[in-house]
Amino acid sequence: MVDITHKNNTLRVAVAQAIVKVSKQETITAIKNNTVPKGDVFAMSKAAGLLGVKKTADLLPDCHPLPIEYTGIEYQINGLEIVITMTVKTIYKTGVEVEAMHGASIVALNMYDMLKPIDKGVEIHHIKLIKKKGGKSDFKNRFTKNITASVVVCSDTISKGEKEDRAGKAIVNKLESYEVAISDYTVIPDEVEDIQQKITAYQSKGVDLIIFTGGTGLSPRDVTPEAILPLLDRRIPGVEEAIRDYGQDRTPYAMLSRSVAGTIKNTLVLALPGSTKGAEESVEAVFPSLLHIFGVLKGQRHD
Repeated sequence: MVDITHKNNTLRVAVAQAIVKVSKQETITAIKNNTVPKGDVFAMSKAAGLLGVKKTADLLPDCHPLPIEYTGIEYQINGLEIVITMTVKTIYKTGVEVEAMHGASIVALNMYDMLKPIDKGVEIHHIKLIKKKGGKSDFKNRFTKNITASVVVCSDTISKGEKEDRAGKAIVNKLESYEVAISDYTVIPDEVEDIQQKITAYQSKGVDLIIFTGGTGLSPRDVTPEAILPLLDRRIPGVEEAIRDYGQDRTPYAMLSRSVAGTIKNTLVLALPGSTKGAEESVEAVFPSLLHIFGVLKGQRHD
């Protein structure tokens, strides 16, 4: 199965449709009057659909088992057609489109099985996804464009050329995947004065996003938070909490990181861990949703 361990749990909704077409009006009448020999067509098909949704991962090898938190089944009769609408919801890391389509198809197939003794012309049509919601793709193109970012690596060893930077480059790659323009990428030593000079210079140039990686631990030379905090107008605790919470699900040491998030006027400043994995996961934890902040800061709401 596809690796989804990097994804966040979000509300996922999928609505699917299937259409059962009968060949004569008498079949519709029998359904409405509950005189079909095999029983209540709508009730039994609904039960089959509920089971179908739950069993999707058992039958389709690449589907992830996931918690189904809501399944709704509705019927609409249009002439000789019965339109089945299946709605499935979960709060999980991956969507429920296949579960919704599978459930709708099982409802339709059960109807076919129940109706075939009285109607040899029953057909199943148009099994398809109507709409979906949830995950990062749901927010695509909803954020302010033309965001610029500067990435600063805080490390004594990397600045001396004794070690290669990977965390900063990983952050750059992640940001570019979210269509954020990189205005600068640089490496500096773990010095409060150097860190503060970078913040002041970038902010005065109108850079939207400044990300520091490194110096958020607990060693004597980890001073990035101490350098950043006095310059912030406002901290954003929710962002800091989201980063640590995401990381803690993946390593027990994430709680030791002192990640920082805050604003200086319209500039967002982040301090992220210096390890490559920690930096990547921190960006995954809050992007692209965090880009919403620039619409707020600039008075362009994206509700």
